[in-house]
Amino acid sequence: MSWINLVEVEYRVRRQHGPSEAGRTLSGLRELVREELPGVSRMRSVAALKADHSIALADCFAIATAAANGATLITGDPEIVDRAEQLPCPVTDARVPPYLERA
Repeated sequence: MSWINLVEVEYRVRRQHGPSEAGRTLSGLRELVREELPGVSRMRSVAALKADHSIALADCFAIATAAANGATLITGDPEIVDRAEQLPCPVTDARVPPYLERA
């Protein structure tokens, strides 16, 4: 997981639930993921994604990080899910339980 996206998680939780909960959430999340600080190659991949798609910059970091690691991006963000076939990594819609077939 990109550090950019970890920052995004922390500020959103902090805004909604306060600094203590943000610290607990970030600590718990860091036990589950491998954090990556993006280098030049990743930044260029992010720039290409942002140039080619109308997707938020932080979301481009998530997509590029998943693609670089051969991972599936799990998200409920419609701006990503709706473009899944155009992206360089598989995308799973977190809003749809895995046991349901998509119509």
